[in-house]
Amino acid sequence: MATQMSTMMSLTTAPSLNFPHSKPPKLQFLPFITSNSRTRVFKLGIGSVRAEASSNIDMGFVQQAIGLVQASPPTWQSAIFSNTVIFLVGSPVLVSGLSLSGIAAAFLLGSLTWRAFGPPGYLLVAAYFVLGTAATKVKMAEKEAQGVAEKRKGRRGPGSVIGSSAAGCVCALLSIYGVGGTAFSGLWELGFVASFCTKLSDTVSSEIGKAYGRTTYLVTTFKVVPRGTEGAVSLEGTFAGVLAAILLASCGSLLGQVSTLEAVICVLAAQVANFGESLIGAALQDKEGFGWLNNDVVNVINISIGSILAILIKQLLLLQN
Repeated sequence: MATQMSTMMSLTTAPSLNFPHSKPPKLQFLPFITSNSRTRVFKLGIGSVRAEASSNIDMGFVQQAIGLVQASPPTWQSAIFSNTVIFLVGSPVLVSGLSLSGIAAAFLLGSLTWRAFGPPGYLLVAAYFVLGTAATKVKMAEKEAQGVAEKRKGRRGPGSVIGSSAAGCVCALLSIYGVGGTAFSGLWELGFVASFCTKLSDTVSSEIGKAYGRTTYLVTTFKVVPRGTEGAVSLEGTFAGVLAAILLASCGSLLGQVSTLEAVICVLAAQVANFGESLIGAALQDKEGFGWLNNDVVNVINISIGSILAILIKQLLLLQN
């Protein structure tokens, strides 16, 4: 029995390892199980988690921003956010056409417009600003030499911004607070578009008339007067003003703010309002006892006439139908 046990042990005993001419190799641990490597792996894992978390936060912010811009109907939060982004991106253009205080007033106008009429209304006002600024810059040096150019190289201040947008702002507020219900919502938007068509037509006719008008007439007497005289008109300026009103009204139609018929109404109302403004300028402005009747006040009267007249024409058409 002992002999059998001895034989079995000799068969199961592992063979010895011989390492001739060298020492047995030392056991080496793989790098990924060392202490430093474990630290590096841990840090790498944390970094990946942080990067993923940061990416998720960035994507969440982007999605939230897109959601604000696309909010329908617009909210005050979406209006202020969208307006802020646009003002930051478009600051070079804004600075060229507005003073710093004018930019502040324009920011309020932009936020109010977005809240009331969304991106279409905002784009309409942006088109008005770009076209009006471009017309103001036409032959600026020549107009300055003649003493008929706008102050500050045509950069508008807060008074001009308010004077140009007061009627539009009233229409926007009436729309926001639902005055008159859904039956009047379209009328407020029509009045909004008409007010800016009126002001753009007035600005372009005045600036192009001062730059290219060959003969300028006073509307009350048709007497020939120098360019830039209050209440004076020229053929070139009048034609340019009509084209400007048609262009902006067409923008309003393409943006879905007004129908084709309503765009025509805006153009007609703008021309009637501008003629009325010329009458006021020729008869009253710069006259004794009317020192308060400056350009900004006349602008408010002008755009209010255009806005109200467009709404009245539309109402009359509705009554006939």
